[in-house]
Amino acid sequence: MSIISNKKAFHDYFIEEQLEAGLVLEGWEVKAIRAGRVQIKESYVYYRDGAFYLIGCHITPLPEASTHVKPDVTRSRKLLMKQGEIEKWFGKVERAGLTVVPLNLHYSRGRIKADIGLAKGKKLHDKRESEKDKDWQREKQRIMKHSNNDS
Repeated sequence: MSIISNKKAFHDYFIEEQLEAGLVLEGWEVKAIRAGRVQIKESYVYYRDGAFYLIGCHITPLPEASTHVKPDVTRSRKLLMKQGEIEKWFGKVERAGLTVVPLNLHYSRGRIKADIGLAKGKKLHDKRESEKDKDWQREKQRIMKHSNNDS
């Protein structure tokens, strides 16, 4: 079950590979995410000290959940991945010039997970082509719907 999706990532990048990773969260963050007070549109994933971190993810605290804690809404959150996956993805980022972007946050067996993707940037003409494809798919669906209704 998806909590929030990063549609901008699919618009700006070609997603070549996806992976599910856990997140190291504090209690108030979990409560705020469950309430839907999270934004990942401007966030990105960064490699530091042998691990990947989610940077720029904005989690707005609930006023009743964080009375004794001074929350940092955009702190860097560590992604939980296996060491082999970390090394493999870091190698691809270093060699191929790819970047790692968060795609969505979702629940998996009661825990909050993040789907991250190895991405390659789109050029402006690629974005235009993607828009044309989407428009054509939408138009095809409309035509099919009207032709089925006429029969």
